[in-house]
Amino acid sequence: MTAVVGVVGLLAGGAAAPPGFTALREVDPSIRQDIRYAGERNFTGGAVDGYEEPECLLARPAAEALRRAQRVLLRRGYSLRVYDCYRPQRAVDRFVRWAGEEDGPQDMARKAEFYPRVERGRLIPDGYIAEKSGHSRGSTVDVTLVELSGREVDMGTAFDFFDPLSHTDDPRVTGAARANRQLLKRVLGGQGFVNLPEEWWHFTYRPEAYPDTYFDFPVAVAEVRP
Repeated sequence: MTAVVGVVGLLAGGAAAPPGFTALREVDPSIRQDIRYAGERNFTGGAVDGYEEPECLLARPAAEALRRAQRVLLRRGYSLRVYDCYRPQRAVDRFVRWAGEEDGPQDMARKAEFYPRVERGRLIPDGYIAEKSGHSRGSTVDVTLVELSGREVDMGTAFDFFDPLSHTDDPRVTGAARANRQLLKRVLGGQGFVNLPEEWWHFTYRPEAYPDTYFDFPVAVAEVRP
């Protein structure tokens, strides 16, 4: 969620996807998908604006780089699972509005899962949620490792856990969890992805296909088909 500044060419709501975007499923259907913002299991508690389908959309170079990383991991007995890929600007706007609201009694379970040691009102000042996200440029993914059976491996924290423990190299994360984080970072790094140090799951493929544009078309496969 960390801020990315310097917006150039932010597209208006409803703008169409450029030809260079694709659905990850059409590039590599073996990569597992659990698109959290299309459902209820996320820190907001519901489907987020702009997620019309639970699909990973990406700029094609990033999708093809994930396919190459997947080939490496399959040989080692693992698979990638993506939690989020392209994210419309309207979804980012929803996160910001949510962060400005107050927790009620119905929010306590989500707080325990996603931000137990920080108050919701601190999520923006502390850098966990920002007004712009690299996800909206189409080359950033939130991803983890699973066994070939689909069983999640230990990564030290859950996805979207707003806490310093989620820092990739936090020294308190040791053993299998640390090794798994380093494996994910090493394999994706070998295919051109750069990890965000504050989030073990967050990777951006470089060079980005659209480094200066924040898109706002909805997440739906039809948006990226000719």
